[in-house]
Amino acid sequence: MSNTVPTPTKLGPAAVIEQLRMLQSQIEDVTPLPTAQRAQLKARTRKQPPQVTEASINVIGKSATVAQAVGQPLDDVRQMQLDAVAWDEVADELRGFLKAVEGASVIRRERLTFIGTQAYSFGSQLTKDPSNADLLPQVEEIKRLKAVARRKKTQPAPQPAPAPSTAPSTAPATPSATAPASVKQ
Repeated sequence: MSNTVPTPTKLGPAAVIEQLRMLQSQIEDVTPLPTAQRAQLKARTRKQPPQVTEASINVIGKSATVAQAVGQPLDDVRQMQLDAVAWDEVADELRGFLKAVEGASVIRRERLTFIGTQAYSFGSQLTKDPSNADLLPQVEEIKRLKAVARRKKTQPAPQPAPAPSTAPSTAPATPSATAPASVKQ
């Protein structure tokens, strides 16, 4: 009997995406949230430390009236608590996986940049010999692209100030002589 472990099949990007989508379809309650709502929910959660939440949940177990008022039996709430901790671990693992994938991608891009830089350098040197004139158009195009990339980005034209509101004001406006009055929205 052999003790060798079979080598897992290496997946390409398309296969990883397919498997991630399949995995996501198999998980209940995967809910993408808008950034603002996510921030709001996280802020609300931070207002109450975990130990306060734990002690508050214990009240459900001490009083049937509280359990009835909350509408959740203690066992269900405890299961929610265990699920929350377990899914936090999943999220941590996924964040680590994402960082590893991003790191590998950065390394690939850096390697490509290095190889491209070498190719341009060698090509530039070779164009000095007339027998390599066929490289000249590519080298000239690279020079042009590099010059374009070095140029500073033009700043977008400033947007005109919004037109003043036509709604009647409750207080008389007293514009300052040194600064324009601000309009509250």
